[in-house]
Amino acid sequence: MKTTALLTTSVGAYPKRSGKVRDVYDLGENLLIVATDRISAFDVVMPNGIPDKGRVLTQISVFWLEMLAEITPHHLISASLKDLPEDVRDEELDGRFMICRKARVVPIECIVRGYLAGSGWKEYQEKGTACGIALPKGLKQCSQLPEPIFTPSTKAEAGHDENISFEQACQLVGAPTMTAVRDRSLAVYKLAADYAAQRGIILADTKFEWGFDAAGQLMLIDEVLTPDSSRFWPADTYKPGKDQPSFDKQYVRNYLDKIEFDRQPPGPLLPAVVVRKTREKYIEAYNRITGQKFPWD
Repeated sequence: MKTTALLTTSVGAYPKRSGKVRDVYDLGENLLIVATDRISAFDVVMPNGIPDKGRVLTQISVFWLEMLAEITPHHLISASLKDLPEDVRDEELDGRFMICRKARVVPIECIVRGYLAGSGWKEYQEKGTACGIALPKGLKQCSQLPEPIFTPSTKAEAGHDENISFEQACQLVGAPTMTAVRDRSLAVYKLAADYAAQRGIILADTKFEWGFDAAGQLMLIDEVLTPDSSRFWPADTYKPGKDQPSFDKQYVRNYLDKIEFDRQPPGPLLPAVVVRKTREKYIEAYNRITGQKFPWD
């Protein structure tokens, strides 16, 4: 197993901003988005990362964006090393970057839920609703919903995002924009869920981000349908009424719960076995979704 994780990047003298996982560089006309191997849980970034996690996230996003081009424009220009500016062309970046069009970001997290899990399940137990949307009685944890639902949330600069109603989202960004991103999000989810089902995977829910290009065209941006932005469950073990195993950072969350982590920074150093098992789970997600073997394994 590869043991070295890339936790930070330095790409020339280009302006840089960093999120929990990605380093974003302003190339002038376009953006360079580099996915590091940093991993966060409960909104806390851990001190050690998961080797090749950034490559998995990037390559899964590239796979989906190329597939989804038939139903929506997106921001990806290239993920090929030869298209990087010569002064920053580095093998270390291979597989973990996307050159993307700049966007005027719609400041709403666009979440589509096909199954009742996470915060949706918690609210349903209390009120019979998910993000304010009334649901049938008698649903269990992780039950499939009659139809996928669109549940927007605010984009928090720090801390947790906050679920809001579609009407509240319209007040923030306008009804025409929200209607467009809702309809596009549901269409993308349905296509992706149908494809994933053919690969033996349930796409329980996912989060999209949208933005407008310089010409005012709505396009899909950021990471797309990755284990960090989605719940992927193996279909062969699916059984409603309990939490499901998933292709993501489940091992990390389980470990943090086991040691009773208080969910405040700094995060603890992850043991080697947790790192190894988490890496294997991410790579399994890549292999199953794309139908190809992960090139860096």
